[in-house]
Amino acid sequence: MSTALATRGPAASPLAPSGASRPKGRHSRRRLVPQWFLVPALVLYTIVVVYPSIAGGLYAFTDWRGGNEVTFTGLENFRKLLADQAAVASLRNTLLIAVSLTVVQSGLGLLLALALNSAIRARNVLRTLFFAPMMMPPVIVGLLWQYIYTPDGPLDTALEALGLGTVVQSWLGSSSVALWSVIASVIWHHVGMSMVIFLAGLQGIPDELYEAASIDGASPLRKFFSITWPLLGQAITIATALTMTSSLKLFDQVFIMTGGGPGVSTQTLSLIMYREAFVYGEYGYGSAIALVLTMIVAFIVFVQMSITRRGEVEA
Repeated sequence: MSTALATRGPAASPLAPSGASRPKGRHSRRRLVPQWFLVPALVLYTIVVVYPSIAGGLYAFTDWRGGNEVTFTGLENFRKLLADQAAVASLRNTLLIAVSLTVVQSGLGLLLALALNSAIRARNVLRTLFFAPMMMPPVIVGLLWQYIYTPDGPLDTALEALGLGTVVQSWLGSSSVALWSVIASVIWHHVGMSMVIFLAGLQGIPDELYEAASIDGASPLRKFFSITWPLLGQAITIATALTMTSSLKLFDQVFIMTGGGPGVSTQTLSLIMYREAFVYGEYGYGSAIALVLTMIVAFIVFVQMSITRRGEVEA
């Protein structure tokens, strides 16, 4: 009997876990279960996003006009795009809008955030007022500012009341100022978003850093460049990336306010893509413009985020 106990003792030891060989399989099955819940989302994403994106990229190399006949044309659409003066002008306008909005909107958003992060009494009301335009659809904003810019409209009346009647002009009818008028309306619409992002970044900076700088005798300007600016790196990256992306795809306000005119002074790539594809039926050419716009957006945002992130690391 002692011999039998000795031979089976290790297997019957009460210290050995009864399921020592099973946890690995059980845990692996448990890890697989949540992953199955991703399948419906991945299938829907593939149908709605991946497939149309790949199909649109392929149609950019064809002469597709919406029918069943599709002929591969290689780079013909892209050669046509480079030779199209309206398309070249729209590219120039798109880049000008993107740079202007990124610099001005981000700058104004930062200034508003710095002002409304102070201890002024009406700061919560002012934050709401500056952010409120973000709640309005772009189409409504375009119609609103189209009315503001009308001859003898609210803007002209206000300027004349202030004795600035010489400044009054055709805000949307002059090719020299129409694009800047559209940019001003977009800044009014989206500056609240930049302000909120910068406010979140400012409120994450410890007050002890400013107190220590005050003890050392640092001026407000010195505090900004030594404390605020370096620690706002992530907020700057997010705000500028969002502004750059949305401005490169600007369509609604331009379409409502000017329709791309006068001439091609406010034409954008998004607008000319819409016209070529859905007005003239040149779906292959429209897909080529969309592909070029996508590559421009991806490249500029990648460069911009690389620069800002490098600044964060150095800070």
